[in-house]
Amino acid sequence: MFLSLSIVCSCFSGTRKGNDKDFVTSLPRTMMELSITQPDDWHLHLRDGDLLEGVIPHSAKHFGRAIVMPNLKPPITTTAAALAYRESILKALPKDSSFTPLMTLYLTDMTSPDEIKRAKKSGAVYGVKLYPAGATTNSQDGVTDLFGKCFPVLEEMVEQELPLLVHGEVTNPNVDIFDREKVYIETILEPLVQKLPQLKIVMEHITTMDAVKFVMSCKEGSVGATVTPQHLILNRNALFQGGLQPHNYCLPVLKREIHRQAIVSAVTSGSKRFFLGTDSAPHEKRKKECACGCAGIFNAPVALSVYAKVFEEAGALNKLEAFTSFNGSDFYGLPRNKSKLTLKKAPWKVPELLSFPFGDIVPMFAGETLEWEVSLN
Repeated sequence: MFLSLSIVCSCFSGTRKGNDKDFVTSLPRTMMELSITQPDDWHLHLRDGDLLEGVIPHSAKHFGRAIVMPNLKPPITTTAAALAYRESILKALPKDSSFTPLMTLYLTDMTSPDEIKRAKKSGAVYGVKLYPAGATTNSQDGVTDLFGKCFPVLEEMVEQELPLLVHGEVTNPNVDIFDREKVYIETILEPLVQKLPQLKIVMEHITTMDAVKFVMSCKEGSVGATVTPQHLILNRNALFQGGLQPHNYCLPVLKREIHRQAIVSAVTSGSKRFFLGTDSAPHEKRKKECACGCAGIFNAPVALSVYAKVFEEAGALNKLEAFTSFNGSDFYGLPRNKSKLTLKKAPWKVPELLSFPFGDIVPMFAGETLEWEVSLN
């Protein structure tokens, strides 16, 4: 069995099992440490060009690997493009970094089964991302008819053992934006699981109790879900408190408190079906604070601190390591990381801005004080 959690202070060093809530709160707050296997990020936007060079150190600092989203301009629709993008990422990494990008293809109505074969053969592509056309940033080239135009590709993905990574929202303008995930499950995902039960599916950045129920209803190991920091700690009130808050705007949009609580319960239960995926999505400040602001939250610098806070408040710190470091790699059939990092219970202030030659980026919880600090072992 793996060592799930170490809690250390000046007078104690050991492993705890079961509910840690009473034990944790009895320890000196400034001395507490958690040693965990280095996590991976199973849903990450790195962008390209100057933006890639600016943001990648923040992910590479904390995560060993990441599933990199393909919604660039133009999108990464071919294996050749994925390999070229991978090289750009590797060149942008800090010199001493061991971070590994795991590439994906952007599914379109025109994707061919042969492209899926090439992707698998490359050894660099680990999934195919399904964006319903118009659902989110740079999704205009996405799928318009999954069952009518993409089914042969899905069948080939089963043969090649490549998972389908799903942005699970309908784009019908007649469907309320807060109901789009629920309707997508009912009209697309449930029929898909029935038609192709062998297809591995990741429901990305889930936001509702409906998504939790769907994932839990499927066979373990066949359908999993990534969960973001923002959907664990914020509800839709965060979009409007004190005025319109563009830096809390993401897609899928934040939901009611009852949905947030359902997701927290799911991930802190110890279920293997849920795993870390930050959906860190950087945009320049000027593109967030404008008449038509971009969707996306840049959370890479704070993600692990937020996850630790959520698990601590749920009395489930002993289950944090599995969520951050084991469940995702197990689902993808990849070895777990060997390196460790430490989360220390020590307050630190998130910068108000991250400034780059191309402009400024506002991180999640900018200017606020967080309780958990990350350091590498």
